[in-house]
Amino acid sequence: MTTAGSAIDVAGSSAASSVVSLVNARGVGRILLIWDAPNLDMGLGAILGGRPTAAHRPRFDALGRWLLNRTADLSRRLERQVEPEATVFTNVAPGTAELIRPWVEALRNVGYAVFAKPKVDEDSDVDSDMLAHIDLRATSGGLSAVIVASADGQAFREPLEALSDRGIDVTVIGFREHAAWALISDKLEFIDLEDIPGVFREPLPRVSLDSLPEEGAWLQPFRPLSALLSSRMDPTRQGASS
Repeated sequence: MTTAGSAIDVAGSSAASSVVSLVNARGVGRILLIWDAPNLDMGLGAILGGRPTAAHRPRFDALGRWLLNRTADLSRRLERQVEPEATVFTNVAPGTAELIRPWVEALRNVGYAVFAKPKVDEDSDVDSDMLAHIDLRATSGGLSAVIVASADGQAFREPLEALSDRGIDVTVIGFREHAAWALISDKLEFIDLEDIPGVFREPLPRVSLDSLPEEGAWLQPFRPLSALLSSRMDPTRQGASS
């Protein structure tokens, strides 16, 4: 899966607010799924050592069925109707509109909203947009649960733990190799993306330090050395607590 794109039609904030008002008026709860496409693409690429093939691209239809099952379970537990909402957030690199358009249209056809933002520099990521969307749903009322698919602990850990303190169920889904912050939190549930049935057609070729084969294993770099020439920060100083 590639994160790129163009000026893609997405639901406006006024329309989204109207939907929230309608849900609140009906006394219906909401379970919100946020998918951080740039972050998960990078994490998947690190596991695979390159761009994913069709067998190793996430299947959003399978993720959607999992979300529907989880919504039904939450509705029974809370003894109230709960409706799911899922949004994929992605950046759009210049000149890649036609490459990403089929993916975006497929997502929307399955039932996902898509928020697409031009990638004009290193600071034009979608972190603030995801957090703003979560805050909108939380302050509008009726938010019963939040599921964030991301390994970005710097952006998400404190806001998500704050939601948990307010009694909202919070789950992080992603790759355990990159989400130690969620695994060790006593306020967040973590689910490995590969543990969700059907999301990947074939098992990922995962190797970690706590599951090494007897003969040893090669751990591929997360990025080429040449990335240091354009990086603002030495990655060796960032630590392992992303």
